[in-house]
Amino acid sequence: MLRTILVGSFLLSLVGPLAPQEAPPSTIKKDGMQVQVNVMNVCNPSDDEQKGIAAALQRLPLKPRFAPDFEVARGRTTFPDAPISTWARIRREFQPDFPFASVQYSVSLDEKALIETLVFRVRDAKDLLSVTLEDRMSTVTAPAAALATDTPASRVKIERFGRNSLGLARCEQADQAAYQPLFDTASKVLAQYRSLLGARATIPAELARAAAGTKPPPPRRSMAVRKHDR
Repeated sequence: MLRTILVGSFLLSLVGPLAPQEAPPSTIKKDGMQVQVNVMNVCNPSDDEQKGIAAALQRLPLKPRFAPDFEVARGRTTFPDAPISTWARIRREFQPDFPFASVQYSVSLDEKALIETLVFRVRDAKDLLSVTLEDRMSTVTAPAAALATDTPASRVKIERFGRNSLGLARCEQADQAAYQPLFDTASKVLAQYRSLLGARATIPAELARAAAGTKPPPPRRSMAVRKHDR
């Protein structure tokens, strides 16, 4: 079943940016209540966090079994004092007996960056909820040219059931040689699904349609009717 959805505004709130954080967990007081705040150290995850990230990445299927249902959507997002962002996404459902429920690939493009995001959602969330892979290209070129190459993943986010989230991100001026195998695995999965989902052909065309929708329609030409004296 093919569903094409045109959306005027789309907030990528489900996949929030993984800003590098170094602060340890802390407790704050708000309205007389104590709130525990856990901040992910995405620049230098601990050994246990690295094992959790590696285990989640190894579960991602490189040879999936898709169901017939899928979705292609496009739209634009506007924020005050920010450039207009056009986006396009492809979502595929997996077979009912597959451990993952769906996978969604999306691209968001504005005048500053092009961001690719790949999200896997688990069907029976006993320990793992979702896995998100992301890369960002700060030098914006034509989407077709950008997607022609397999840009490596720069961010990984693991959502777990009843446990803290895990994250890993490229951080400047940080020694991250030990995490390269994790980035390599994430990049391999991202490259595989660019091909499996047909992103290189579909996404640039959908982004072009979304961008065309942001332009005002051309002015209508008035037709003057001249009366001739008899």
